[in-house]
Amino acid sequence: MYEEPYKWVEAIDNRRQYLDDQFKQGSPVVALAYDTGILLLSVSKSTSKFYEIYDRLALGGMGHPADLEKLRVNLLEMAHVEGFNRSPSDVTGSRMVKYGIAPVIKQAFEEVFKAPFIVKLLLAELGHKAGKDSFLVVNYDGTFEEGTSCTVLAASKTVEQEMIASICGKVSAVLSLEQAFDLALRTWALGDRLQHKTVEEPSGESSSGQPEDTEATSLSAYLRDRVAEKTIECVLLDRNRSDSSKYRALPSDEIGRLLPKDLTPLIL
Repeated sequence: MYEEPYKWVEAIDNRRQYLDDQFKQGSPVVALAYDTGILLLSVSKSTSKFYEIYDRLALGGMGHPADLEKLRVNLLEMAHVEGFNRSPSDVTGSRMVKYGIAPVIKQAFEEVFKAPFIVKLLLAELGHKAGKDSFLVVNYDGTFEEGTSCTVLAASKTVEQEMIASICGKVSAVLSLEQAFDLALRTWALGDRLQHKTVEEPSGESSSGQPEDTEATSLSAYLRDRVAEKTIECVLLDRNRSDSSKYRALPSDEIGRLLPKDLTPLIL
């Protein structure tokens, strides 16, 4: 009788180890604010990582495609029911996470005799004014965090912290689309490199351990190797769009114009 709680805790620990292993080969996701909205970026081989949820809400994710699709549909249904029964202004990222998707993920994670969701989610909400944007990250155990200028998804908390440390202080409401794209792409490269441990970090140093210009060159070289056979996916929540929907996926030709010159041939 007294052993049952300990067995449950042990089962939860085993689940965490299993799920952490599942994300090691996943592609990081970066979201940040820029002068007219929010930019979300990732790099993948085929499966899309970004979806429109509602007029001012975009979803990003990493993990099993079937689990991501199931949760995407749940979010879509909840958002449109809320918008119809209440009003579009009631469809907020915070409400979608706290009363919608986070409890579902938490329940699946804690029911040890059922399969958990192999997924991490990022929900970006465009504010009506610059500086009012919202970013929410939901982990595979249903816990969530909220930010106001940027956030990331990666295989582990350690990698996510390194990525946030790199991007922190560089995000601002005056970033142009070109600057935001470049920053997001390099942050993705940093996270992907850390996940695959292609560079050994000296203890006690920063994530790069190199001067800024040397690190930028190193990341450019890494990007050339990693994106050659993959697709850069980038979507915007654009405050300047006249439609009620602010979501826009960038086509490959526009991404090509935003890429650094040494990377452009890789996707054209």
